[in-house]
Amino acid sequence: MRKSHPVRRAVLAGAATVSGIVLLLSLKPASDPGSAQAAGQAPPAAAGQAPQGGVNGAVTGDAAQTQYGAVQVRLTMSNGKITQAEAVQAPKGGRSDQITASSVPRLNQAVVAAQSAEIDAVSGATYTSAGYKKSLQSALDKAKASGGAQQGAGGAQTLTGDVAQTQYGPVQVRVTVAGGKITKAEAVQAPKGGRSDQITSSSVPRLNQAAVAAGSADIDAVSGATYTSAGYKKSLQSALDKAKAQGGSSQAAGSGGGGRAAGSGGGQAATRTLTGSVAQTQYGPVQVRVTVAGGKITKAEAVQAPKGGRSDQITSSSVPRLNQAAVAAGSADIDSVSGATYTSAGYKKSLQSALDQAGG
Repeated sequence: MRKSHPVRRAVLAGAATVSGIVLLLSLKPASDPGSAQAAGQAPPAAAGQAPQGGVNGAVTGDAAQTQYGAVQVRLTMSNGKITQAEAVQAPKGGRSDQITASSVPRLNQAVVAAQSAEIDAVSGATYTSAGYKKSLQSALDKAKASGGAQQGAGGAQTLTGDVAQTQYGPVQVRVTVAGGKITKAEAVQAPKGGRSDQITSSSVPRLNQAAVAAGSADIDAVSGATYTSAGYKKSLQSALDKAKAQGGSSQAAGSGGGGRAAGSGGGQAATRTLTGSVAQTQYGPVQVRVTVAGGKITKAEAVQAPKGGRSDQITSSSVPRLNQAAVAAGSADIDSVSGATYTSAGYKKSLQSALDQAGG
């Protein structure tokens, strides 16, 4: 047998090596994250992340009550990403001023970096951090619901109502709306401690079931739980108002309690009712509800205002003037009413929260 020439063997070996490299380069590993995106499949987002549905504008979370005062977070979003976080309410007075000044900027930075509510508490500011994260999650829930509304009314939306203060503690309701119907209702806050634990455990499940069955806030109070029922219905109506404001079906959002303007979807010319977050003042909470049509405020009303003693006189005198000013200005840039400084400040804060939901 003839022996192969050494040069020929070298050429054949080199050709085989080149062919093998070409074959290897033509294959993509199945785990390549780019391959999923090339096929049109985005990698799944982690729970609690900022919605990536093109959400733009400001979103204000619900006020979270802490042992040292209220915390409320506002996010500025661009194309579904958090570009700025700020606390529009935070504990103040005494040592709280120092803790707030030190912790809030760090929490704001952490949110922008994490793009979610999965952030660490600041050492020495446990209560403020917990309240901040709770309000932040509420803002992200609203942004997620808004993004879902932009993709079509058939998508499921999760909406958290405003906190309703009752004689025995706060009540706050979260609903899931899909296909124009309430598919789930739950109380994320309810009175607790002493006998309230028993009343809450007995009444809240029944209120949840009633909300899903009725598809509205027009539900009966549970016997023996009058205050809890009233707070539940108030917060539920607030959540449904938000569903309507974000383009949800009028079946779910427009069949509840009072103050409901007839909505016609999520278009710019639609009439929408938006309820601002509760603003705590030295003399009591203030909460504003506005009706917006064609990009203009057509009606403003205070659904909560300070009451009792001299507050009754101040409220009855100042609130109608603030309502008129809001409609005339078409914004929260209105003058305070003389002699009603705290009420005016709370009114303007809650009004701005409602307009944030409208995207204005």
